[in-house]
Amino acid sequence: MRNRTVLTLTLALTAPLAAAATFSPDAEKDRIDSTQLTAKFGPVPKLPADTRIGGVMKALSNEYWQLLRKGYQNGARKYGVQVDAQAPSNESDQIGQLSMMNTMMGKGYKAFLLSPQTDANLLPGVQRAKDRQLLTINVNDALVSTTPHFVGNIQRQNGVSVAEYLIKTFPAGGKVAVIEGQPGVYAAGQRTGGFKDTLAKSKFKIVASVPANWDRQQAFNVARDILRKNPDLTAFYANNDTMALGVVEAVKSAGRLGKTLVFGTDGINAAYDSIKKGELTGTVDSFPVLTGEVAMEVTVRLLAGQKLPRVIATPQALVTKANYKQYEQFK
Repeated sequence: MRNRTVLTLTLALTAPLAAAATFSPDAEKDRIDSTQLTAKFGPVPKLPADTRIGGVMKALSNEYWQLLRKGYQNGARKYGVQVDAQAPSNESDQIGQLSMMNTMMGKGYKAFLLSPQTDANLLPGVQRAKDRQLLTINVNDALVSTTPHFVGNIQRQNGVSVAEYLIKTFPAGGKVAVIEGQPGVYAAGQRTGGFKDTLAKSKFKIVASVPANWDRQQAFNVARDILRKNPDLTAFYANNDTMALGVVEAVKSAGRLGKTLVFGTDGINAAYDSIKKGELTGTVDSFPVLTGEVAMEVTVRLLAGQKLPRVIATPQALVTKANYKQYEQFK
């Protein structure tokens, strides 16, 4: 069975991804902000209490996905349904994640909330679910282009907001570096692209842009090397908080704390703790608990027969030591 899964995933990874090239949640016009759902579609319908919804997540080793699962559970209690969110042991087990989805598909779930490890690895599972007339919804942050709905942030804005902060804070510019997520993943590309495109209009110079694959230790190693070559670096922008916290350690070891700023993305609790201590400069909080709750609401509405836009955009905000208190209520 595992050999078949390996072959299926290999074919998916090597096949042309035409659909992925034509669908971008960030650019999709058939979109609504999550705050508009009740105003446009009314109260959330009631489903049978035995309605089961499955969650296929990246990995629970990252706090972001733990918080997203908490949101699923909150939403399930609120709307009177059942949810089971599972994940492989790490964020690079693409075959294991697909195998998990395939196994779950035979256990009576009416819908699947999918957060794939790459833009390709769950495509075979989505097709199998479609053949069985099971609903699939893509929830942050890699893109499953063949799902009918996406719930999550406007990823490009993550990078834009950090770049705008730097331009406002340092009008004379400076040197910056990007710690990218996993190559080929939609969210990583959009976040990095938004950051770079915004800085292109400024006096900043991007001296390095290197993947660290969402990993804290890899980010530490990469940031340490960048700082050796650029000891006067103004700031780092990391595509997630796990990597940003690794960068903070590199900045501290180089004696640059308070001199080289570090920004992350996700808004995990560990990032808030670091901001309070004056170490991490900021994070673009994508409010994972709220995102999970919205995803559950969207799932219930769709299972009840409502016709929703393809993209439901969830909130985000740049959080720093100056404003973190107003956002802690969403943790």
